[in-house]
Amino acid sequence: MARVHNFSAGPAALPASVLSKIAAELPDYRGCGMSVLEMSHRSATYQQIFDETEACLRRVLNIPDTYAVLFLQGGATLEFAAIPLNLMRTGRAGYVVSGHFSKKAWQEAAKYGDAVLLASSEGTGFDRIPDLAPVDARCREEQLDYVHICQNNTIFGTMYHELPDTGDIPLVADVSSCFLSFPLDVERYGLIYAGAQKNAGPAGVTVVIIRRDLLEDPALDICPSYLDYRTQDAKGSMLNTPNTFGIYTCGKVFAWIEQTGGLAAMERRNRAKADALYRALDESELFGGTAHPDSRSIANVTFRTPAPELDAAFVAGARARGIEGIGGHRLVGGMRASIYNAVTMDSVETLIDYMHEFEAQHAPSARSR
Repeated sequence: MARVHNFSAGPAALPASVLSKIAAELPDYRGCGMSVLEMSHRSATYQQIFDETEACLRRVLNIPDTYAVLFLQGGATLEFAAIPLNLMRTGRAGYVVSGHFSKKAWQEAAKYGDAVLLASSEGTGFDRIPDLAPVDARCREEQLDYVHICQNNTIFGTMYHELPDTGDIPLVADVSSCFLSFPLDVERYGLIYAGAQKNAGPAGVTVVIIRRDLLEDPALDICPSYLDYRTQDAKGSMLNTPNTFGIYTCGKVFAWIEQTGGLAAMERRNRAKADALYRALDESELFGGTAHPDSRSIANVTFRTPAPELDAAFVAGARARGIEGIGGHRLVGGMRASIYNAVTMDSVETLIDYMHEFEAQHAPSARSR
């Protein structure tokens, strides 16, 4: 059976070459007589896999030695609690709410201290990134332990194209759906975290990259041991059994990124895909993008027709043509094309061709003929 065109928002498409390499090594990893699925995380063989995975990520993202890299579990959602439990040391942190997940992070942090709402775009239905000028001003005026953002909003198809100026206040960013889509200046952040299931690997791995000076002070007394970043760093991400196979798969994806030109080349490919899809939307009589043009994401393209029943027909027709995962999130409806790293331009062009076909049948000008 031919592989589908997979636009799922996560778990998402993995590179075909990575899947082939995993399949070849699945029953017997490099002659050791067992699968990585069966391997002790305390074995020398697995430690080599882990070390190579971290080293490759450090090369791809140009992560300085002044930052620790952790491979954890629980998804970005668990980090909503871990971050304040580790970093809200004076009991006050700032949050910019630009979508569903940044709102959840803000609400979770409020359980552990004063989670200050610095800006929000909820009033416009999260169709854009909030104005950052008030954020920059308050960072100069207030004492905050950190400022938290969600850099790309998977549900609403928006993305920061500039970061807030937080001065000496550490910037904390959930980068789950734009992680490894383009180069990041890691030193602009105090902490970066991402669920792997978009661009980095399978569901079940969370990558946390944290500046080491933020590990110098202890976490809050109520912080569970598993969520304590200092403890996890001291234990090499192995306080308990990690997601061994997930981390191994992430290593394969990191190597694929490195071997295909690194993040600069990845950004060029991703922007080309996004530009083609947004151009089709802007030229369409039937389809319209839902994100403000100044805030459009290069990872998640959200759009709709004038009527929910047409949206449903479009999604059903897409599935019949081998185009999967195109339905919008249940909170907003419509459509969403997640064009992560492993989604090819061929898949994007197939989607655009189907959009043209559907519009030819359902656009107002077509119905009037």
